[in-house]
Amino acid sequence: MGRTKAIPTGNQTYLTFMVPGILAQSVLFIAIFYGISVIWERDMGILQKLLVTPAPRSALVLGKALSAGVRGLSQGFIIYLLAIALRIPLRFKVGPILGVAGFIILGSALFSTFSLAVACIVRTRERFMGVGQVLTMPLFFTSNAIYPLSIMPPWLQALAKVNPLSYQVDALRILMVQGGEPVFGLGKDFTVLLLGLAILVLITARLYPNVVR
Repeated sequence: MGRTKAIPTGNQTYLTFMVPGILAQSVLFIAIFYGISVIWERDMGILQKLLVTPAPRSALVLGKALSAGVRGLSQGFIIYLLAIALRIPLRFKVGPILGVAGFIILGSALFSTFSLAVACIVRTRERFMGVGQVLTMPLFFTSNAIYPLSIMPPWLQALAKVNPLSYQVDALRILMVQGGEPVFGLGKDFTVLLLGLAILVLITARLYPNVVR
């Protein structure tokens, strides 16, 4: 597949450029609906039992976040298989693969925690599904998943730089495919995602009891 001249992707083909964005999209779309689990647990009476235990609320939230992160690894495995089938030049060294796995877990944990916070506010399955569907497309299209920041208008660049999905895509693009060029850098990508996760865990821990009220 020839390199596109319309979208500047450096030494990569546009398909190669897209693969990390597709992986991040898959992770996002699953994680953003993870919050419905807490509503199901409330309806089954499980959540009420968890809330009366001495376990910190933050530990309950973080446990769910890590569970969602591990689930996100299945998406990475599927996307890797598809990329191999399409002959995308991937990086198969142990370090980059472990890095990809780590950023998949971190991104999944962040967006699932955000999803849990939304579930704590809306508290019903119907409202939650509606809000989740409204959130996914803006998060995806205001990131650098399908086009580089360099061709975005200034207002969209500003949104992309505060969108945590942009930092996950940037990290995956550096680690996953050959010739991936950093926009923010792995250090900043990791810091932003980890800080975002920490803030969301604290917020969601405060909101968690609202689900049963």
